Amino acid sequence: MLELSSTPARITFGVFAALLAAFLFSPVYWLIISALKGNAELYRVIPTLWPHEPVLAHVRTAFERGNLFLNLKNSLVVSGGAAVLNTALAAYAGYSVAKFNYAGRRPLMVLLLSAQVLPFGLLLITIYPVMARFGLLDTHLGLILASIVFALPVSTYMLYSYFSQAPTEIIEAARADGAGEWRIFHTIILPLSIPALVTVFLYAFMWSWNDLLYSMTLIVSEDKRTIGPGLLLNYLNETNADWGGAMAASIVASLPILIAFAFLQRWFIQGVTAGAVK
Repeated sequence: MLELSSTPARITFGVFAALLAAFLFSPVYWLIISALKGNAELYRVIPTLWPHEPVLAHVRTAFERGNLFLNLKNSLVVSGGAAVLNTALAAYAGYSVAKFNYAGRRPLMVLLLSAQVLPFGLLLITIYPVMARFGLLDTHLGLILASIVFALPVSTYMLYSYFSQAPTEIIEAARADGAGEWRIFHTIILPLSIPALVTVFLYAFMWSWNDLLYSMTLIVSEDKRTIGPGLLLNYLNETNADWGGAMAASIVASLPILIAFAFLQRWFIQGVTAGAVK
């Protein structure tokens, strides 16, 4: 256990904490000041550490150029749908493995987690023909199904660990009162598991929101693009590199994640730390 009773220890800890915070937040700081710099200052050989003459031209460009709001709407549809579907499937699968004894449940969990070992590009090679076979290419539904391929294994394991700690006595008492398994899960277990469910929901939402490879490959229509490909193709492409506009648009694109975490952080932290104290 770290002792901070002495003054030198507290000073040393404070210095290291400040350095770590500066390292973690320096990209965010650079994103903000780049969005406020003019092109002349932005492309200087020796960069400035703050905007000497702040401008809002890049912010206006972010709202006027391309289809930023359409891309945001598409990302909300895809990421929200992927998060809801992922959370529902992970909840049923995690509870099944945690509270029911049947042959092959442990090997099934290992097989599910083994999908995380494979590279994303390799899985895309197998997912693409499946999507083409069922007519899901260039559709939001196809991108939603592809997005949960990566989030579902980890989400299932997280909820499995959480459900394993659920008191068996409560479940047995409900069974003794005549409640079925369906009712036990939906009226007893799920209300007790809100922190874990919120954690899994945010994990899947952020995974889908930050995706670039799959959203660029599976979606080709401009009106269906999500925020990642939209920013890349509008601001950084073979003929154009508008870094100021890209920085300003990236700030706008980050707002949904920040807002979601701000409202759900209490349940998110409870879900992450669940099981840390026995």
